Amino acid sequence: MVDTAGLPARSAALRMLDAVLRRGDTLDTAAGAMRSMPSSDAALARAIASEVLRRLTDLDELIDSATRQRLPDDAKVRTVLRMMLVQALRMDTAPHAVIATGLPLLTGGPRRLAHGVFSALLKREAKLPEIPTLPPEVEARWEEAWPDRLDAIAAGLAEPPLLDLTLRNPAETDLWAERLDGKVLAAGLLRLPRGRAVDGLPGFTEGAWWVQDLAAAIPAMLLGQGEGRRVLDLCAAPGGKTMQLAAAGWQVVALDIAQRRLERLRQNLDRTGLSAEIVRADALEWSPDAPFDAVLLDAPCTATGTCRRHPDVLHRIAGRQIADLTELQDKLIERASGWLKPGGRLVYATCSLEPEEGEERAAKVTLSPDPIRADELPAGLLPTDRGWVRTDPGMLPEIGGLDGFFVARFRL
Repeated sequence: MVDTAGLPARSAALRMLDAVLRRGDTLDTAAGAMRSMPSSDAALARAIASEVLRRLTDLDELIDSATRQRLPDDAKVRTVLRMMLVQALRMDTAPHAVIATGLPLLTGGPRRLAHGVFSALLKREAKLPEIPTLPPEVEARWEEAWPDRLDAIAAGLAEPPLLDLTLRNPAETDLWAERLDGKVLAAGLLRLPRGRAVDGLPGFTEGAWWVQDLAAAIPAMLLGQGEGRRVLDLCAAPGGKTMQLAAAGWQVVALDIAQRRLERLRQNLDRTGLSAEIVRADALEWSPDAPFDAVLLDAPCTATGTCRRHPDVLHRIAGRQIADLTELQDKLIERASGWLKPGGRLVYATCSLEPEEGEERAAKVTLSPDPIRADELPAGLLPTDRGWVRTDPGMLPEIGGLDGFFVARFRL
């Protein structure tokens, strides 16, 4: 393979896409295999792979319009063409650079085919739609679940998300907004432009903040100030909600089953100077020594609500995965409900756009509802008629959107 500048990043992007689309790996897992690459190459590879996954349906429609015989979905030449087109049409890469770094990924006939298709589409000034077309199965699911929100959700996927930060000390919101040139979303929550290296920003080293999407910050916010009370953060890693709770004065027990994710939680606590008792255990087998004043269950889920930043979920998740996870969610809710003190609160949350993982699970909870109020939420968000919270990527477009989340609160 020719040693062309930029070629290693394109080769890595090709491997990432193969891992996601053929093996069903997450994009994070696929990107993790690129740790030995220079950070600039790894970032570019992920950006290309993410944009292909965001625009896959529309890219394939363009490719199919320029070929006499439809290329197989898993054909290498199709994936390379997806990458070439998305760079030219969405990432403002010059066509000669696209060709120089794309064609070396192929040999023989496929190389000539890719060159011909790419050149033909550029010659006819092909374009991608402003709003991505959802994969057919995803569109069918979400049209049934959210018929009035489908177009807005698709529009919310058009661009990668901005950078949201949660502050260790909400009293310093204005200070850090000025230092970081950020927009205030709520007390202790800031939004910055994308594309800035997180570990180089002011406040990172001293642990003044951590990265956390606006929607992901809501569940812990709904437990309020801890005042020394005990809370269990169930399925806690990588630690954003643990740090929120600790900063709000809770005595936190942070439980998770994944050793690697717990290590990230420890690193985050060390950096921010916050403390929590860390427990590595299976929540379906573990039991606490004493009940808690509150339990935060951010349950394992399909994570389809994070499709702005993890567009691989649009292509990996289907009905089977949803059904498997709802069974686990019910078991976790049942166990968590039994670990509360009288009057204790349970917050149940998922970063999913599937009602099976949100509204349908909450409707089965046997605890008393503790409705969420509008004045507890960031500006622009309102609770549902049942006192739950439902967000999606199409909401708050005036500030750049947010992830899809479901949140409900209950009391023993």
